[in-house]
This record gives sequence, structure tokens and C-alpha cells, in this order.
Amino acid sequence: MKTTAFDQRLEGRYDELKWLYCELYQNDLEAFQGFVEMLRRSWGQRKRPLRAQDARREADPDWYRHRELLGMMLYVDAFAGDLAGVRGKLDYIRECGVNYLHLMPLLQSPKGRSDGGYAVSDFRAVQPELGTMEDLERLADACRRLQISLCLDFVMNHTSEEHEWAKKARAGEPGYRERYFFYDSWDVPREFEQTVPQVFPTTAPGSFTQLEDGQIVMTSFYPYQWDLNYANPAVFHDMTENLLYLANRGIDVIRLDAVPYIWKQLGTSCRNLPQVHSLVRMLRMACEIVCPGVLLLGEVVMEPAKVAPYFGTTEKPECHMLYNVTTMATTWHTLATGDVSLLKRQLEAVCALPKDFLFLNYLRCHDDIGWGLDYPWLREQFGTDEVAHKRYLNDWFTGRFPGSDSRGELYNDDPRLGDARLCGTTASLCGVEAAELEGDPFKLERAAACDLTLHAWMLSQSGIPVIYSGDEVGRFNDYAYHDDPDKREDSRYLHRGRFQWELAERRNDPDTLQGKLFQGLRRLERIRAGEPCFDGDADVWVEDSGDARVLALCRRKGERELFCLFNFSGEFVRAGVGRGGAYTELMYGTHYDSIRCVDLWPNGFAWLLRE
Repeated sequence: MKTTAFDQRLEGRYDELKWLYCELYQNDLEAFQGFVEMLRRSWGQRKRPLRAQDARREADPDWYRHRELLGMMLYVDAFAGDLAGVRGKLDYIRECGVNYLHLMPLLQSPKGRSDGGYAVSDFRAVQPELGTMEDLERLADACRRLQISLCLDFVMNHTSEEHEWAKKARAGEPGYRERYFFYDSWDVPREFEQTVPQVFPTTAPGSFTQLEDGQIVMTSFYPYQWDLNYANPAVFHDMTENLLYLANRGIDVIRLDAVPYIWKQLGTSCRNLPQVHSLVRMLRMACEIVCPGVLLLGEVVMEPAKVAPYFGTTEKPECHMLYNVTTMATTWHTLATGDVSLLKRQLEAVCALPKDFLFLNYLRCHDDIGWGLDYPWLREQFGTDEVAHKRYLNDWFTGRFPGSDSRGELYNDDPRLGDARLCGTTASLCGVEAAELEGDPFKLERAAACDLTLHAWMLSQSGIPVIYSGDEVGRFNDYAYHDDPDKREDSRYLHRGRFQWELAERRNDPDTLQGKLFQGLRRLERIRAGEPCFDGDADVWVEDSGDARVLALCRRKGERELFCLFNFSGEFVRAGVGRGGAYTELMYGTHYDSIRCVDLWPNGFAWLLRE
């Protein structure tokens, strides 16, 4: 019998896969054999062009680490109506320089009870208004021809209450109640809630929901999202097969949503438990066996110390990529305070991690900005009061603080705890919206410069930069959601509004705001793609700039050395690093005989390459 690529890949991982599986599922060898047969079946369903792509990527295992990679995330309906519409806009996406496209949740979910698509009722069907699974596969095929990698969310922790499994569990059908956490009384749920933190204490308090018939089910997020029980091997089998089904439609990157939550154990926080890492490691091996060209992106919204373990180890890797969420939040804190101390500390922690650890870097995404900052350090260094500081940040970015031109809205505001998260587009938070509405050209120029500087900062970090759709043309907040009964209770729709194609039509006119932002961003992206100092294996560190308002990030590749200076204040600043010799600023071509003292515009930046 001929040995297949599947057999070869399985053989190299069989012992570890079996050991992890049997440890987690009490040596159930029959179930393990069924899992292996499911993997073989999934590989058999993988079409020839995808297998060819797998082979190419196996030959170049660092294909996703190249500095030319640039991401964009978008909502299908807001961007182009449906999946066919997105396929028709691929030329625009390529014009943006994008070759990594993240489509926000589009699998079937109940209208009005979906949490933005994160309550899936069918993992193998697309929302009807967006198209069909065949439309998704056609889009994936078109992206592959243009060398655009496609990313899709995979909601691991829970299903919708409308999912077939949930309906059968509610009806008492054997084998389905065990896929969730069902209880006949509050005794065990109350024990859980003694140690499990609430995810949404104001909008969805508690971690359990009592159904109309008296049954109680675990719902960590919202009452209509029922937590899956991964201690049941049937759940792990079927969810893995659903993941591989999407990979076989041509999805290149699978975003594992809320992955730290997927294992529940009484007496714990039900976060980041060791069993989670066993499950993710097995998912990684399943992909390496069936579809080695597919990557796993972990959504771990926590501080670096808790994020890093989801990369696994060199010998036993887990996720290929993780979100750099702490740097994102700290960036906005730095813009509001004009002090880079915390951001410098954050970067020192990131730079100390192994170069193999790949982060996705972003300014804005579909979600809110949560102020998960290092408050113990801020309190120790500056005497910062957490509640007062969060209130200041939210007042600044909602334009309530004197002198602020930022325009955002709060999400999950909890006046009792003095806590809230923040929503808004990059342009609106940078003051572009306010400046244009006021008709103040001076303010507008400064705000646009701030917007561009933040994007330059994002592009300067190691990893994959990801733009939020619309930011490339300075899209403002969309306040229309206030009039939509299905959306008005969720302020995140402020930055999830429709793409304004009338703005994109001005992208090539340098006399317009859109032209300045689009062309400026494209220039930055081209410089990054062509400069070896931005390689993933470059040495990266931070230095003292001589001014608390200016961050100095340094990158070195071989004999090439690049210094990136960012002024996070609205004032003219003179700062630099202790280096002699001649340097050229890459964005504007300015020559410097020394970079010990560089003049930076308000909210300006400089990319300085040693000659």
C-alpha cells in the first residue's frame, strides 16, 4: 500500500498525539482511533490546489514571517454587502498592499442574539445574507490566486443556543446534554461562581443561565452562548472536524476565539488551565497532519506573561501567532498621557521574548479597547490610582477632557467600579473627525499626522501589522447604529460601520485628507517591505530618547541599523539616541549628521537608517 503524505505526517506526530489524547480522555483508545480516522477523512476531502499549497508552505515554513505580509480585517456586509461583493473588491484590497485578509464572523448565527457573530448556530453554513459556503470557497480560491491569505474566526468556547446540539440537549436527547454544562440545581453553579471571574459583570452578570424549564447551563459570556464541555471527547472530535472543514474550504488562518476559556474545572478560575494547552497542541498537530499550510491564531486578551505560553515551545508549538493586545492598549494610554514610560516597559518585555514568537500588531480592531494596563507598576512609579486613571483615559478619548479632540464612546460602563472600555475608529480617536467637522485646517493637519504616526508605530513593531478596514482612508465613527434596534445597545458598532466608498474614491488625490492618509500609509508599507531591518529575525530593543514624550525603538539586521523615534505629545520635541554618524530619514529623505538631537513635529515620527 502506497504511503501518503498524510501517513508520513501522522507517523511523525502519532506518539505525542496519542499520549496527550489518552492523558486527557482517560486512555480511551477507541475514541482516539476514531479521532485519527476523522483526521484521515478530512485529509481525503482536501482538494488538490490546497494540497499543493501545503507542500509549498512546508518547503518554506517561515512563509508567514516575511516582512512583506500586511493584514486587513473587515466585516463582509459593511465592506461590500456579501462575499461575492468582497471578491469583486479584491483589486482594491491588493491596491492597499494587503495580502492577509481577516473576515470577521460570518458563520450562521441568530439575528439579535449573536454577539456580532460569536454565537454560531451552524459551523458549516454562512449567514444567508452574506452568501453560501460555496461563495466563501470561491472567494478563498480567488484570494489564493492573488496570494492573499484568508483568515476566519472559529468560536471554540461555545455555541449558540440555536445550534443543533443545544436544541437536542434542551430536549433531553441522549449524548447532547453532556456536550454542555447542564445542572438541575444551583448547587454546583454556585460553587463554580466562587472562583470564576465574570466576563461581563454589567451586561451579562454571572456565568450560568437558568432556562425556562428550570435547567441551568453554563454561559460564561452571554445567556445565548452555551459553553462547550471539552472534557467530552465527542466535543473535541466534532469541533476539530468543523475547524478542518473550514480549512478545506480554503481558509489559511483560523482564529481561535476565547481559547483560554475552553477547559472548565471546579475550584479554578476556568482560565488558562493546563488542559487548554493540551487541546491547542493537539489542534496544532491535527492541522500539521491534515493541512500544514494552515495557521492557528490565538485570541488571548491578557498580559504578556499569560499570553506567551500559548506559543508553546520550540519542540511542542501551539499557536503560530497571537494578538499583541497589551501593546495596543498601552499605545492609546501613551497618546492620552504623552508619556512613553509604560510603553517602553511594555516593549522591553516583548523584545525579551524569543524571536520565534510572532504577534499580530494593530491599532484598532472590531472590539473595544480595554484598559488592561500594568497598574501595579504605574502605582509604584507614579502613584497612579487605577479608577481615576481609567476615568481620565475615557474622558480624554470621548472628548470630555479639556483640550481633547478625540471622539469615542464608552462600552460596558460601570460607574460603580469606575471602569469602562472604549470604542471608536482610529481617525476619530486621533481627532481627525473633530477637526474636519470644525473646519480647522491646522487641527486637521495635526490630527492626520497623529493618525499616520500611530500607523508608523504599528508597522515598526515585530510581527504582522493589521489595518482595520477604513483606517486607510480615515473613516470616522458611524453613529447610525444608535437608530438600529439590533445594534444600539452595543457601542462597538460605532467603529463597525459601513465602508465609505466615497472616501476611497479620493485615495489618489494628495490634496484630500483621504489621499494624504492612503498614500502616506502605502509609502510606509513599501518602505517596511523593502527594508531588511524589519525582518522578523532582526535584533530589536528600546533606548532612552532623552525625553519622556518620545519612544526610541531600535532595529538591527546585520550591518544595517534603523532607529524609530515617535513623539507621543502634541508639542514640538527635540530628542534622539546617543549615536554618531550619518543617517537618512526614510519617509521624507532628510539627511542627519547625527541623531543625538532630532527635531520631531507634534505627534510626529522619524525612521532613521544609518548610512
